[in-house]
Amino acid sequence: MPELPEVEGAARYLDAHIAGRTLRAVAWLHPSLQRGTALHADALVGQRVERVRRVAKWQEILFVDGAVMVVHFRMTGDWAVTTRATAPTYARAHFTFSGGRHLWLVDPRALSRIEVRQPGVLSSNVRVGPDALDPALDADSLRARLSTRRIPIKQALLDQSVVAGIGNIYAAEALWKARIHPAAPASQLSRARVARLLDGVRWTMGLALAQMGRHQYGTATDRFSVYDREGEPCPTCGTRIARITQGQRSTYFCRRCQRS
Repeated sequence: MPELPEVEGAARYLDAHIAGRTLRAVAWLHPSLQRGTALHADALVGQRVERVRRVAKWQEILFVDGAVMVVHFRMTGDWAVTTRATAPTYARAHFTFSGGRHLWLVDPRALSRIEVRQPGVLSSNVRVGPDALDPALDADSLRARLSTRRIPIKQALLDQSVVAGIGNIYAAEALWKARIHPAAPASQLSRARVARLLDGVRWTMGLALAQMGRHQYGTATDRFSVYDREGEPCPTCGTRIARITQGQRSTYFCRRCQRS
């Protein structure tokens, strides 16, 4: 699933291609996107895009008149921008913009979601915490948010109501950087460990954004220190990377560096 860095990269890419352009037409190419969305999105035809931004793991396409199209890629969504109206493989939606620009939502598994909402409203049933890159998020506020979570810290990081934007990949990477075991109880972390964790989150996200260029969801393992590297040596101590299952997801960590 695309996480904060990938979604940020996608939003920047999209902003560069459609900001200032007028939406000319909308076509839904898959039934998964026709559940009440088409009527609302069609009302945006003729409106000009002001900008595109990321909010947590969502992208907001903001129109000059105040309307917002909210997009969530779910597992395998991506954008493709072309100058021809030839649909790429797995195209699920087609947006035509002024200047002959064609935007395609491409998604092999057809899980992506699009809604039209008011600014800042991601979905009717979504609660998100502070963004992982929000400068206002400090160790004290993060520790307070974790204090009621009597679950392993790895699982707490995946809860978007605790902190927004972190997924399975970057949770594992941040915990390794912070030298915290993924099964450590979230509510029992000291302030010092939470501060290390927050530094780890921002280091991991910053590195991913710096390496990304346009945007990419391939998750090449050479970008990661522990994720998907079971059996390989830890970059810090050389101990073989271990894998455990938490909440039906794989977690990768170093048993030596992340003892507690």
